[in-house]
Amino acid sequence: MALLEARGLSVNYGGLYANRDIDLDCHTGKLVGLIGPNGAGKTTFIDAITGFTPISEGHVTFDGQNLEGVSPDQRAKLGLTRTFQSLELFEDLTVRDNLMAAAERPQWYSFITDILLPGRNERQYREQVDWALDIMGLTDRAETLPSDLSHGQRKLISVARALAAKPKLVLLDEPAAGLDTAESQLLGQHLREFLDYDMSLFLIDHDMGLVLNVCDYIYVLDFGEIIAHGTPAEVRADPAVIQAYLGENAGESQATSGASFGTGDVADDAAAFNAVLEDVIEEAP
Repeated sequence: MALLEARGLSVNYGGLYANRDIDLDCHTGKLVGLIGPNGAGKTTFIDAITGFTPISEGHVTFDGQNLEGVSPDQRAKLGLTRTFQSLELFEDLTVRDNLMAAAERPQWYSFITDILLPGRNERQYREQVDWALDIMGLTDRAETLPSDLSHGQRKLISVARALAAKPKLVLLDEPAAGLDTAESQLLGQHLREFLDYDMSLFLIDHDMGLVLNVCDYIYVLDFGEIIAHGTPAEVRADPAVIQAYLGENAGESQATSGASFGTGDVADDAAAFNAVLEDVIEEAP
């Protein structure tokens, strides 16, 4: 059984399907990617998995438990956490305190523990925060306010905050958006490192180089439906994926330009993919 399983998942808004009949697995210790054009329904899927959007049809199980009726905060306590595109950082708190707010899991008896053993809980959470800061390379920024950092560093804070609670699965919603090439490559290195700490990752992003390089398995979403899935090599060679990104002229342009995909080299495939894209744009009315 996979750590996360979605079966027949659909999200319907007044007759319009944002997600339709999605089957998806995320196994323990794996980095699974979800890609698709703008408006394909990727963020809606994460919202449904984490309880922020109600599921119209189908069901989701996490670590063997059906998530029907489970609130977002309870899902987080089960080990299912996420990031947001809008970051949602506490601008008046330091980077460390932002992570502390996410790491703490207070119980009804926590105030008693704080009275009898002051600082005990804080020490435990501080160790988790220090670990998250270290793995994301933010230790030297721990006492800085988020507003004083670059957009790329703020993105890393968002990811570190999701890690601070030591979850089983982290859902990353476009963590590389706004990052330059160097920052994106650094993020990719960090993502693979997370798998060494008994975590699994589910990545949504438009940075094709990042997704193809770091993911073990990829699903492709278009108009709310899964149109392809497989290894990075299988996905980047799939005609349905090429058409979803480039349109109906993609096949003809590929034949005319002589570009080929799925050669096994990410850099070569990316260059070929971009060449076809340029041809399609030039031919567009």
